[in-house]
Amino acid sequence: MNASHLRHLAPALLLLTLSLPAAEPESAELVAIRKLVAEAKHKLGDRAGLPEVEDKFLAIPRNGRWMTPVEAREAIDRAPAKLEKLRWWKPGLDPSKLTHALREPAAVIGWGVNVHRAGADKNGRSLALAREAGDFLIWAQGEAGTGGFPFPAVRGDTHDKAFAAAERYLAAAEKAGRLDAVVHRGWTVDDAGDGGLQFDNGEAGFAQLELYRATKDQRYLASARRAADWAALRPLARNWNYNSFSVHLLAAMFVETHDTRYLAAAKHKVIVGVIPGQLTDGPRAGRWLDPHNARPTYHYIMMRALASLAAALPKDDPERPEIVRALKLGLQARNREILGPGAPTKDKAMEALVMVRHLFADDPEFLRDSLSLQALDALGKLVSEQWRRGGDPLGPREWGMFLNLVIAPPAPTATKSSPAKSNAP
Repeated sequence: MNASHLRHLAPALLLLTLSLPAAEPESAELVAIRKLVAEAKHKLGDRAGLPEVEDKFLAIPRNGRWMTPVEAREAIDRAPAKLEKLRWWKPGLDPSKLTHALREPAAVIGWGVNVHRAGADKNGRSLALAREAGDFLIWAQGEAGTGGFPFPAVRGDTHDKAFAAAERYLAAAEKAGRLDAVVHRGWTVDDAGDGGLQFDNGEAGFAQLELYRATKDQRYLASARRAADWAALRPLARNWNYNSFSVHLLAAMFVETHDTRYLAAAKHKVIVGVIPGQLTDGPRAGRWLDPHNARPTYHYIMMRALASLAAALPKDDPERPEIVRALKLGLQARNREILGPGAPTKDKAMEALVMVRHLFADDPEFLRDSLSLQALDALGKLVSEQWRRGGDPLGPREWGMFLNLVIAPPAPTATKSSPAKSNAP
């Protein structure tokens, strides 16, 4: 794995300018948002659902084969040495000079936890790397002092889109004379309404919860809870995918703690701050209408959030059918492409599809109709063949999730239309 795999596509402002009246009742709030979305859809016309950067597809190898468990263990054995070379996460560093985001150690935690779950962590090396990353995140969270995970307050560094976006709101805060209010000890702790801090807070908070589940170390649960408490109180962002990072964390925290405050916050954010932007008809039904969130990476990030919440909700929850409908429609939209021209993105598609495989294991009809098993099978063939050619096909979290699936697959799920030559577990 190389450093570029640790840098997901960076947050950016949604092109739609939504004014979210948080003080109004939810019904009025939702009506106002739907009106603005309808206006934006009309303005975009036949460009609704087209991404700001043209999709590029990676063809699925015609004769591709999934990795064997033996190959997966070989890949696991190689990875820690590469990850150790990337290690920059040391408590006490100067965040004002840091050109890395906290999503990077969060991804390493995802790697270590998944290798541990697979029973393939020789000498506990990967879990040790995960704990080191988790301890750093606790330190950074404490330095910020807000409960949320911060972002380095580096000025003038635009080598990465995430840092360019952060520079914009830091510059705006400085112009307004509020820089001291948004920066603390070299960390950006307030995004001035942009919503971008939800990205790293969601990734890091979820990683800490995963680490708690693997280690039972209460420090990681307390860290994840602080992040979820922060996320629950954040106002809705103008960017649909920013809100979805918080939904993913809050849904997972509800599953762990059964605290209904987290479930209520996740439902509100998804019903008002994620689903309204999805196209429900036309040739691009299932995609998000604005050019930024129509990009495949952000699409699957939102699929992940919808899947997490749908699985967390009681089956008789009145909002669940709408959430499952949006999830199914979104999965069909992009999964169909994986089965056609090829994969428009790999990392977040793999994460979302592996999650859906696990979370909906008892619903073979949903897995079939959403094309999720078929798309996962195709994507698995692609990354397996890329690895055989000497590549690092996925980022740490997603690679760990895939290798875990290869080594320790769940019970087979019967479908009426599984691929004839599927290697998928």
